[in-house]
Amino acid sequence: MNQRDSMFVPGVLPVQVGTLVRFPNSDNIQHHVYSFSDAKRFELPLYTGRDAPPVLFDVTGVVVVGCNIHDWMIGHIVVLDTPYFAKTGADGIARLQAPPGDYDLRVWHVRAERQVPDKRLALRGDRAPGQAVGLAVSPAPAPAANRGSERLRELQQKFRRLKDGP
Repeated sequence: MNQRDSMFVPGVLPVQVGTLVRFPNSDNIQHHVYSFSDAKRFELPLYTGRDAPPVLFDVTGVVVVGCNIHDWMIGHIVVLDTPYFAKTGADGIARLQAPPGDYDLRVWHVRAERQVPDKRLALRGDRAPGQAVGLAVSPAPAPAANRGSERLRELQQKFRRLKDGP
């Protein structure tokens, strides 16, 4: 989960339990990455570059990640107990492959207004590959961007220009 332009990229990162996640900092400023989430509490004190140690996500759940310096930086790591998961693309569609069997299909969205009920899904060996299953999610409107004051943004841009040179 990179830090670029004072944002976590990607903003949502699904991983399987037992995954080590790195938090490289591609910005020209320091970040202090942390989480107080029940599924994983950790802290990576002020750093730049790629030197921060990876963090092991060993408990299922949603981990909210923040930067102690830049309050608007929020990311989410969704830790799952299955290897069968997917993240939607720009088209809003998630594509995944799983062997035949019975599954509970679950959906998580950072702005879901209500929990999406699990959908029971039976994948049989005689089903056509690529068969679509639909679940509707009703996300709340995106909050207004809150990336600090205009003065702070101007100072950050000036610092980046000075650091990058003419």
